[in-house]
Amino acid sequence: MAPGSNHPTGSRHVAVIGAGAAGLVAARELRREGHSVVVLERGSQIGGVWAYTSQVEPDPLSLDPARPVVHSSLYKSLRTNIPRECMGFTDFPFSTRPHDGSRDPRRHPGHSEVLAYLRDFAKEFDIEEMIRFETEVVRAEPVADEENSGRWRVESRSSDAVADEIYDAVVVCNGHYTEPRHALVSGIDSWPGKQIHSHNYRVPDPFKDQVVIVIGSSASGVDICRDIAKVAKEVHVSSRSTSLETYEKLPGYDNLWLHPTIETAREDGSVVFKNGKTVYADTIMHCTGYKYYFPFLDTKGEVTVDDNRVGPLYKHVFPPALAPGLSFIGLPWQITPFPMFELQSKWVAAVLSGRVSLPSQDEMMEDTKAFYDKLEASGIPKRYTHLMPDDSQFEYDNWLADQCDYPRIEKWREEMFYIGFKRIYAQSATYRDNWDDDHLIVEAYDDFVKFMSGYAELLPMLKT
Repeated sequence: MAPGSNHPTGSRHVAVIGAGAAGLVAARELRREGHSVVVLERGSQIGGVWAYTSQVEPDPLSLDPARPVVHSSLYKSLRTNIPRECMGFTDFPFSTRPHDGSRDPRRHPGHSEVLAYLRDFAKEFDIEEMIRFETEVVRAEPVADEENSGRWRVESRSSDAVADEIYDAVVVCNGHYTEPRHALVSGIDSWPGKQIHSHNYRVPDPFKDQVVIVIGSSASGVDICRDIAKVAKEVHVSSRSTSLETYEKLPGYDNLWLHPTIETAREDGSVVFKNGKTVYADTIMHCTGYKYYFPFLDTKGEVTVDDNRVGPLYKHVFPPALAPGLSFIGLPWQITPFPMFELQSKWVAAVLSGRVSLPSQDEMMEDTKAFYDKLEASGIPKRYTHLMPDDSQFEYDNWLADQCDYPRIEKWREEMFYIGFKRIYAQSATYRDNWDDDHLIVEAYDDFVKFMSGYAELLPMLKT
């Protein structure tokens, strides 16, 4: 049992679940704020979803709840869709560092470079000493007895032991790219072909000479359809964002077509699209995203996942009835993730120490309900609750920064994100290697130079 009551005033004993990017920066910020931190990571290394493995799950659709879960969803060819300059943590630049030639210097590097950056980060701030690897959290719940009211019981399991420990707070950083969502396709139960979710896609080789249907045209769908088109006979992309009449060949490819959504799948192996076209396909690839999933969390109904809305949560982080003892880092999506994780973590750490106060439970619930009501009035489904379109990402980041008395997001970072996001849609095949924001790169590197010049003096203070 962790002696949380024996800690100095303002210091809490905190369990962080997961050692991906969110868990690493949460651990750093919590320790900076004076908390005692244990990071519980079920894998054997840091990085979370960025730790690539060629291993896939035996169930290609990942429907079996008893399946052995593979955490990573990376495919071998994946490169970042955000430039490295705006992707990095605010005080640890993700710039091109001196190296031995084994690193990837591109602005949109491959996944191995992101993992290397996270390893650099963990090493720089001595984060690994806080991590228990190969330790899976099987249960986290509020303590029932009066003596420990407000604290959390965390049961974890490793290869040689089961631990049952008490913490003052739990910070959930387990990511949301492991539990797949699937498209609902009429007639699919009698369709004889193979189905796979992109969670289990690694390389295109198994699809050689096949006719493949890719459902989904977001980031993974765009990448994977082009990857598969290198070896497949035909690739047909089904996108719900296109008009019902859409039937067009994608530029630069003779075997890649864009369609609207699927009308039905048939027993004879055919798939009919809503544009009237029929395709006889070997495989359907679901590039349809993921579910928020917390199988270890028991909050007695205070936090639920309803149509992919994790709630109720105040500002996507604190459940009002359980704050500040339970918090979530990294739920928002379509964002610049690492800086947001950092700012959320600073806020959580400051709230736990008492340096920053939360509103009352009623006020947090009122704010959260007003947010949900606004989404409903705008016709936005619950599953988009944590989507941050337009300016909302940086408004949110800057609100977090203001709570912590921390500098707001740099304007160059904001502009670089928007320009890059537009490039994804305007030149989806080439945006990673052709850009027109050199002025922002110069501005970013000027900031990095200023940071690095004072870094040696700052480092001892940042580590403590």
